[in-house]
Amino acid sequence: MNSAAPTVRHSAPRQQRGVALLIVLWVLVLLSIVSGTLALLARAENMEARTLFDGTRARMGAIAGINRAVFEMRNPDQASKWIADGRGYEFQLDDVLVTVEVTDESGKLDLNAATPELLYNLLFNHSNDAELSAALVDAILDWRDPDDATRPLGAEADAYDASGLSWIPPNQPFVTVEELQQVLGMSYPLYRQIEPALTVFSGRADVNAGFASVEALLALPQMDLAAAENLVAERRQQTGTDRQPLVLPDGSTALAQGGGLTYSVRSRGTLNNGAFAQVEATFRLGTDLLGRPFRVVRWREGVGSG
Repeated sequence: MNSAAPTVRHSAPRQQRGVALLIVLWVLVLLSIVSGTLALLARAENMEARTLFDGTRARMGAIAGINRAVFEMRNPDQASKWIADGRGYEFQLDDVLVTVEVTDESGKLDLNAATPELLYNLLFNHSNDAELSAALVDAILDWRDPDDATRPLGAEADAYDASGLSWIPPNQPFVTVEELQQVLGMSYPLYRQIEPALTVFSGRADVNAGFASVEALLALPQMDLAAAENLVAERRQQTGTDRQPLVLPDGSTALAQGGGLTYSVRSRGTLNNGAFAQVEATFRLGTDLLGRPFRVVRWREGVGSG
């Protein structure tokens, strides 16, 4: 009798092939994750580089606007010279649109030279609070004067100590407009409203209405918001060769010409994709010790995307 041959099973090799296939699948998954991560990192680095590149181009355009403003303020041709009353000018620099606004500092109220009356007008017309405005005027005068005597509504060192502040009035002129935020009683919202109207560079006790912004015009006698807006609109209808005297609410007139040698500039460079950079600078004309035709006394800038 013939016995049947035993059945040979190959389960071990099949299991090995299954394990090998599983390992291959895991390796493929890991490779996919690694390659995806590398692609994501490469894309992020590319976007970062593009943002940096666009920001640099926009910034260079904005700086070009500052230099163009210096050139225009030295331009002897009144017909083509830019008017430094805050109106906007545009020009194209390759693929960067540059927008420039120039303001003569004589059109602002000087914190170190302004009369108490003009300081009060400015503060009251922006706050509509007579008591606060009077107290702030005295506090500003106490801050900038050389003595420790306190004005009736003002504040010297003892008042700052009593308020728990870590600083006291220096009894010397303001170095920057931003320093006004440290004056006792000055709130940040009110400061933001009046900051465009202020300077420490003109040395004038008054405001040159020929170049003043709406905010600065509110320091003038009998001036209100509507009158200030109308005056600015009327002034910006005039050109370099057609500048007529402006009639102010108190009946006086102001010539929309002249001015000083110090200017504030806001220059913005914008790319087609919305990326932009803005530079704000204040410069003073006149050759310095190094022979340069102007000197920058204030600089501020920022970069962003649309």
